[in-house]
Amino acid sequence: MPIPRHLLSNTILVLLGALALAGCQQDQSDAAQDQPAPQAKVQVIEPAAHMLTGNLPGRIEPARTAEVRARIPGIVLERLFEEGADVKAGDILFRIDPAPLEAAVAQARGALARAEASIYQADSLVRRYEPLVEARAISQQEYDNAIAAQKSAQAEKLSAQAALETARLNLEYATVRAPIDGRIGRALVTEGALVGQGEATPMAHIQQLDPIYADFTQSVDDLLRLRAAAAEGRIAVQEDGAARVRISLGQDGFSQEGRLLFSDVSVDPSTGQVTLRAELPNPDAVLLPGMYVRVETELGMESSAVFVPQRAVRRGTDSIPRVLIVDEENTVQERAVTLGAMRGSEWQVTSGLEQGERVIVDGVAKFQSGSIVEPVTANQPQDQAGE
Repeated sequence: MPIPRHLLSNTILVLLGALALAGCQQDQSDAAQDQPAPQAKVQVIEPAAHMLTGNLPGRIEPARTAEVRARIPGIVLERLFEEGADVKAGDILFRIDPAPLEAAVAQARGALARAEASIYQADSLVRRYEPLVEARAISQQEYDNAIAAQKSAQAEKLSAQAALETARLNLEYATVRAPIDGRIGRALVTEGALVGQGEATPMAHIQQLDPIYADFTQSVDDLLRLRAAAAEGRIAVQEDGAARVRISLGQDGFSQEGRLLFSDVSVDPSTGQVTLRAELPNPDAVLLPGMYVRVETELGMESSAVFVPQRAVRRGTDSIPRVLIVDEENTVQERAVTLGAMRGSEWQVTSGLEQGERVIVDGVAKFQSGSIVEPVTANQPQDQAGE
C-alpha cells in the first residue's frame, strides 16, 4: 500500500529537525571542549628547615615601682625635683616643716636627761646602802627597795632613749627622699599641703625603667614546646640559660632583644594561657610602662616546616581547616589539614600535605572539588605559564 504524500512529508520534516538538533548539541559540546580550563595559582609544597616563632601581644611593666608617701604629719615646704626626671635613691624630693619635730627631739632629750639623773641618784643610794645592810644598820627591805629603784631608773632611761630615737627618725622623715633609682612622675601634693595627718599621704611615684619588663601570655602547648626546644638545644639561649625574646614597637620597626625570665605558676582555666615575663635593657627609656608591644619568642627549629598563605585555608561549618590541591590530572581536590603556628600572613601546616603537592593559594572560593583547572605557579608570570 503506497504511503500518502502528506505523511511522507511530515516524516521527512521530523527527521530533518532531529538531525539539526543533534548537530547543535554536537556543536555546543565541541565548543565546551574547546573552552580552556580556568587558571589556578598554586604553590608547590617544599618543606624546609625553619625556626618556629610565636608572636604575641604584650604590655610593658616597670622593673620596680615605689610610691613615695609622707611618713609623718606636717606641712609641705618645698618640692625639690623636676617632674618626669630621673632620680637616684637618696635624692631629696620634698621637705616637710621640721619645727614641731625638732621640738619633739628636744623634749625627748630632756626626758633622757631626767632618766639619767634618776639613774645617778639610784646608783648612789645603792652604794650607800651596801655597807649598811652588811652591818645590819638598815633592813634588807630598804636595800631591796633601793635596788628596785635603780632598775626602774635604768628602764626609764631605755624608754627615754627609744623616744629620742623615734623623734630623730621623725625629724629625718621630714626630708622625703627617693627610695629607688628611676623616673619620677608628677607631684601628687604641692607646697602648703597638709600631709600624713592620720594616713600616709601619697606624694609621688617612681618607676624603674632600665631594665624593664614585658608581660605576655602564651598557650601551654607553646610553653612546653619552648622548654623542650631549650632543653634539646634547638633554640639559642643566653649565657645564663635563659631563652631569647625580641619585642617590636610602632610602625618605625623599633625592636629590642631581651631574655625570658619566668612563667606563672598557674594556668588560667578560662583561656589555657600562662603568663610569661621578659626582661629588656632600656637605657634610652624608649619603652614606657603601659605600652603595648609585640613579643616574638623562638619555639624551636623545625627541620621540615610547611607554610601556606592564610588565604589558602578555608573552614566549613565544622570549623575544620581545609585547602584545595591540584592532583596530577589537574583536578581540584579538597584536603583537611592541621594548622600550627602563624608566621606573618602564613599558616604552618603540621599534617595533611606532602612534598610536591600543589595547593591553590588565590581565589579559593571560586574553585570546587572535582573541577579541572590549569595550574599556574604563584610566583610564575602568566605569560610564561602557557609556554
